[in-house]
Amino acid sequence: MTLINVNLPEQSYEIAITSLSDANSPSSLDDLGQQMASLNLGKKVLLVSNQTILKHFGQRAIASLTSAGFEVASCILPPGERYKTLNSIQKLYDIALENRLERSSTMVALGGGVIGDMTGFAAATWLRGINVVQVPTSLLAMVDSAIGGKTGVNHPHGKNLIGAFHQPRLVLIDPDVLKTLPMREFRAGMAEVIKYGVIWDAELFAQLEASKRLDQLRYVKPELINSILTRSCQAKADVVGKDEKEGGLRAILNYGHTIGHAVESLTGYRLVNHGEAVAIGMVAAGQIAVDLGLWQKEDTERQNALIQKTGLPTQLPAGVDIEAIIEALQLDKKVKAGKVRFVLPTEIGVVTVTDEVPSDIIRQVLRKM
Repeated sequence: MTLINVNLPEQSYEIAITSLSDANSPSSLDDLGQQMASLNLGKKVLLVSNQTILKHFGQRAIASLTSAGFEVASCILPPGERYKTLNSIQKLYDIALENRLERSSTMVALGGGVIGDMTGFAAATWLRGINVVQVPTSLLAMVDSAIGGKTGVNHPHGKNLIGAFHQPRLVLIDPDVLKTLPMREFRAGMAEVIKYGVIWDAELFAQLEASKRLDQLRYVKPELINSILTRSCQAKADVVGKDEKEGGLRAILNYGHTIGHAVESLTGYRLVNHGEAVAIGMVAAGQIAVDLGLWQKEDTERQNALIQKTGLPTQLPAGVDIEAIIEALQLDKKVKAGKVRFVLPTEIGVVTVTDEVPSDIIRQVLRKM
């Protein structure tokens, strides 16, 4: 098991990652209860998941928690970004009340980014804040959303406009669970992995380029999966440790997300998933950087080739109105004094944050997509 520490002033925690195995070796899911018991948490646990994930992994997780002495209740939420709403949070609150969760109690998020974001937000706001443990089951959640304490739900007019910073007590990552992940969701996670290569880790980018295929888990060597997880998680931990609440450096983690979130919102969270939207956003941001003279054309071509290798889109969905995207950008959380902030690459592994991107440049780039 690889342990990565997220060093924070108030509450540091560990990301525990097991290696991807070829054989039927013991799973770290079976150690969840013992890992949590070592943190001296209260006895009451609310396990939050969706029906599909619970069917695959719920029994093992609950057995592990129960054997470690925890009293376990569960909450099943519907899958999908369009259900990441306050209505779902209300259901979570109701079950927390029914089971008399206390301030020492813990919510455990067993699922992908949607489950993790909602569970974290409910934990942040129930009794003004209780413990949360993240057990991500998607690649996207493993490398990104489960780490760093960003929690929230969507507003009809924008993604994650309602939320709170609330750090987990533990992030437990078992890549063996990826074997049940749908191919489309695996590809979605690869968008965030490519993001880390562009913004922070040129070596990771080179490792991805050297792989023949990245569109399905079965074509990616276990050693590369292990490297993807450890390097991506280390990058996220490094950035969050330097800037927990996005006062400066942490903004670079939003590479591809500015236009990506607008595309997600305008398509009703149904047409493209988060990773697909981020891929589109990275293509757009890369071209904006080239047009502004910040990035070399060859580097954006390398990035786009890598995105295509994962089977992710590089074009806007048909029918998305460009002016609607421009308008939606004004609702982005990163807008400051009316100016949209973009994360733009200057070389592989290095980015800058700027609010000096003319709308005409954005339109010009989007029209070619």
